[in-house]
Amino acid sequence: MAATVASLSSSLLFSKPSLTLRPFRTLPRIITSSLPSSSSSPPQFNISFAPPKPKPKPSEPDPFSDSDPESGGQLIIPWIVRGEDGNLKLQMHPPARLLHATANSDTATTTTKVTKKNKINKNKSSEVVPKSNYSKAARRFYNDNFKDPPQRLSKVLAAAGVASRRSSEELIFGGKVTVNGSVCNTPQTRVDPAKDIIYVNGNRLPKKQPPKVYLALNKPKGYICSSGDKESKSVLSLFDDYLKILDKRNSGVPKPRLFTVGRLDVATTGLIIVTNDGDFAQQISHPSANLSKEYIAVIDGDVNKRHLIAINDGTVIEGVHCTPDSVELLPRQPDIPRPRLRIVVHEGRKHEVRELVKNAGLEIHSLKRVRIGGFRLPSDLGIGKHIELKQSHLKALGWKS
Repeated sequence: MAATVASLSSSLLFSKPSLTLRPFRTLPRIITSSLPSSSSSPPQFNISFAPPKPKPKPSEPDPFSDSDPESGGQLIIPWIVRGEDGNLKLQMHPPARLLHATANSDTATTTTKVTKKNKINKNKSSEVVPKSNYSKAARRFYNDNFKDPPQRLSKVLAAAGVASRRSSEELIFGGKVTVNGSVCNTPQTRVDPAKDIIYVNGNRLPKKQPPKVYLALNKPKGYICSSGDKESKSVLSLFDDYLKILDKRNSGVPKPRLFTVGRLDVATTGLIIVTNDGDFAQQISHPSANLSKEYIAVIDGDVNKRHLIAINDGTVIEGVHCTPDSVELLPRQPDIPRPRLRIVVHEGRKHEVRELVKNAGLEIHSLKRVRIGGFRLPSDLGIGKHIELKQSHLKALGWKS
């Protein structure tokens, strides 16, 4: 028994043990510096997250940007135009003058290359195709804002310089006017000079109408405000040179038939408006326009307070009692020894200022009109000279085009 135990122990000492290799896993390293010292409490980790990136704020639309988000990327072009006050301003739509010129221009033509499979006629010139028509919205915008509607036949004849409105009606009643081959005896017939064929005394009326003309004249003494006759001088004769220059400037267009807006008597000088626009003349001369007119009256003799009171009380003219808006005695000037009165009226009846002064017992040496509405006669405009009225001047006169 002892021998058996000794043999087993010796075999265990000198025999090689069997080894089993297992894969070694690397465990993650945990830093426990932030852990609490007590092992009984659960571990707590100090974890913080970065704040989210702010969303970009929508930028305000730039008027000079190439696209508009609301219009789906439509191209917007800013326009720099000069306003009626003479200052430059920025607007997002084309000027009305440009739209009018574009709509009136002839349909442009574009050339396209002829492409064929066999490339025949290489030396032949490219075909010319007309430009596509404007859209319905563009045509509607033009018709509503720029295209002139059909006008009365008598007004068209007067605007073309054939005769005055009344004389044109006499020509129509006399059967001397034909429209599209038929005699027209009704002055109220609506016609379009650009489309209708109009003949007067066998002469065809031009399709193009003369341009609208607005002039301010410093009327001299001794001229009448009508066409006149051989023995009298008309203010319209002072525009002969101007009409010649206008004819050269607008070749192929008939000359405008000028007339005065209202009248000044032959002895009165100063501001008178001359035009060929009947609507303009009717609007500013109608009593509803309520335009005041300022006169400077040079008086023979002395003027005292009772004269001013008498003028301010007014007088009866053609059965209507007329009173001035204001009467003022101006200070004496060294070069003008006679007293001067500033009289403002708005009714504009015939010889109204002269009758007011005469009723007060005074005698007028000279009378000059210096203002109509908000437009004053330029101080540097010589006698017998004229200037072309600008849009601001027309607004000062009360014109609403």
